[in-house]
Amino acid sequence: MKIVIDKVKRTQVDLSEEEPASHYPNLEAMEKAGECSFTEPVRAQVAAVWEYDHVRATGSVQSAVRLSCSRCLTEYQLPISSDFTIFYTESKGEELDEEVELSDVELISASYTGEEINMDSEIAEQVMLEVPYKPLCSESCRGLCPQCGADLNAGDCGCDRGEINLKMAALKKIKIEK
Repeated sequence: MKIVIDKVKRTQVDLSEEEPASHYPNLEAMEKAGECSFTEPVRAQVAAVWEYDHVRATGSVQSAVRLSCSRCLTEYQLPISSDFTIFYTESKGEELDEEVELSDVELISASYTGEEINMDSEIAEQVMLEVPYKPLCSESCRGLCPQCGADLNAGDCGCDRGEINLKMAALKKIKIEK
């Protein structure tokens, strides 16, 4: 998705685009790494306006991904939807080699060079931010039994799990002589 600077300086520009996840290199990398699989194309809508010395792009992205629950390993589909606002300023060609702390406004700012703004990386970033780091099929997911591997969401397996903390179970075997 590209915003033409000359056009947006004259009037608001409304853009809409639907592309497969493979159109965005970062999303394609997520699929190849096995993090998720996209079940719907990425849909993006953006309204861009010129304000003083910058472009304000307000929009939304939607898609859907198939994930594996990190507790029970069940696959499930998660709809993705995100609204965003990004301020684009023309790049002055200054690059800092040292680390700097960014303010809240700088976190939603980007720069451009040339006569158009390519929003593909920002669209992919918005989708990536919505994919959970530890996916859960539901907040109440009980996971798998640590002894037999049964899915505890389907029902109790009958194993005696007691109140043993598995991280400390090895300490039970230690014999202390007096």
